[in-house]
Amino acid sequence: MVDLQTAMAAAATERKKRDGAASEDRKVRRSGPSLGIESFDPVKHVDKEKADTASMWLVIAFSIAVSLAMRYVLMPNTSSDKSDILYLMPLSAIILIPQLHRMVMPQRFQEHYGKGTWFKAGFLHTFTFLAMSFLLVNPPMGDIVAPKLASHWAIASDDGELLLFNEDSSRDGIIEWVVENDGRLEGEVWLLFALADNVNSDGAEVTVELTHQSVTTDLASDEFYWANNIDRINNATKTDNTSAPVLVPHEKDQPFAINLGSNLAVGSHDILVTIKEDGNPWENERIYRWKLVVVEAIESNDS
Repeated sequence: MVDLQTAMAAAATERKKRDGAASEDRKVRRSGPSLGIESFDPVKHVDKEKADTASMWLVIAFSIAVSLAMRYVLMPNTSSDKSDILYLMPLSAIILIPQLHRMVMPQRFQEHYGKGTWFKAGFLHTFTFLAMSFLLVNPPMGDIVAPKLASHWAIASDDGELLLFNEDSSRDGIIEWVVENDGRLEGEVWLLFALADNVNSDGAEVTVELTHQSVTTDLASDEFYWANNIDRINNATKTDNTSAPVLVPHEKDQPFAINLGSNLAVGSHDILVTIKEDGNPWENERIYRWKLVVVEAIESNDS
């Protein structure tokens, strides 16, 4: 028989052995190689940093070269309605980045490149190209957008004394002017608006066509109307006695005044404004379609 004291001593010894074995096992599991962690090599780390830096500058230089080729080679030989190729072709150049590294980079750098490198290089190329494109197609490097409406367009009736604006908004491209039964829109009717551009709105060619009852008339702008009537325009009121719309919000905007005729008849008067500009490198164009509708007031029958 084994007494109790001997049994407890044997159990304590066995427990110490197990704890020692477990401790050794934990030490092995915590070691770097067992966990797949490579030991830190300062020299190799420095080489990798140099390789990544060289890759970054190579991709930036490549993206700048692609952007310049897009702007000064592709754009002059591509029309604005087929401009998709200007972005698709440069962005598809991402597939050339790995081959470019193999051609340019020394062998000691190439061993540090992998899938992560190409992923980062693809993003860097994309955003560098987009930033360069924005710079190259906007002033002062380029101009690919025609002048646009500075604020609102308005219709005004001028009887020689008062300049009356209609209360209807022009935001939807239509102005409705109500006249009396069997009446006309009395006085000289003027279309007033202004153009804004990021370069020079006065360099654009603006043509206006007025169509009423299938008859189209070419109209010209009166270049002296704004200068001669600036006080009347600034002090003009709408039919609801509120201030006239702000048509020239900036001093560099170019104002236009088009005489649509006198005593306009009831009906739809369609206005086509075509803006053409010699841009860089394209000819820029913008078209506005507006409508003045002169309607008769509806009489109420009192019973």
